[in-house]
Amino acid sequence: MSKHSDSVHPVSGDQKLPRHVAIIMDGNGRWAKKRMMPRVAGHRAGVEVVRRLVELCRSKGIEVLTLFAFSSENWRRPEQEVSLLMELFVSALKREASKLHKNGVRLKVIGDCTALNSKLQHQIEDAERLTAGNNKLTLVIAANYGGRWDITEAARQLARQVEAGGLKADQIDEARLAGCLSLADCPEPDLFIRTGGEQRISNFLLWQLAYTELYITDTLWPDFNESAFDSALSSFANRQRRFGRTGEQVAQSDTTQAEKGA
Repeated sequence: MSKHSDSVHPVSGDQKLPRHVAIIMDGNGRWAKKRMMPRVAGHRAGVEVVRRLVELCRSKGIEVLTLFAFSSENWRRPEQEVSLLMELFVSALKREASKLHKNGVRLKVIGDCTALNSKLQHQIEDAERLTAGNNKLTLVIAANYGGRWDITEAARQLARQVEAGGLKADQIDEARLAGCLSLADCPEPDLFIRTGGEQRISNFLLWQLAYTELYITDTLWPDFNESAFDSALSSFANRQRRFGRTGEQVAQSDTTQAEKGA
């Protein structure tokens, strides 16, 4: 897996855009450390980047933006940092929910929310309820989320249906399992971005990323600006998505579609 430079030409108006972008927002702590600041300062700076990115996705017509805010493994971090992250989550939800609603953004939180404190759970429920009817952009926040947890929960749902007699084991296929996952109501991610340079997907959307285009950048999350996002979109637009086919088959399909649209 290769890393990418952010020095790419801006996105053109007719450029192919992803419907769904998924991002691991890495590098907040390192950004703060470089500036001799506490790690939480990096997380606060990262929240500002989220706000700008939501506006960019909405203006560009991207349908879904999924952000990995807190993984099920992040509980292993120092207790003070986890506590500050939860406080930051609460304050950001309180401050941003009405703005999201005003701008037509639907908020969806995925993950095992039962492990979050009751105050945060209530705020998540209120924000999701407030924005449920919006359709300009779906903003998905993965909190206490893990890809293995997601697949396990889906398997449990199917097992309960089999136990209840409403489903036979041989009726379980990929589509039925996918329908039980956290993002069942969203298209699968077209573009995965990881900032901070690490070349792994860290238990994020393991099922959904099967054919997603991966983009890794050394840019730390608080420095991820519009130019950096445009570089990722330009890289995506220049790729040929084959889904198991040959390049020639894809080219022929594109030609046929273009002729039908002419």
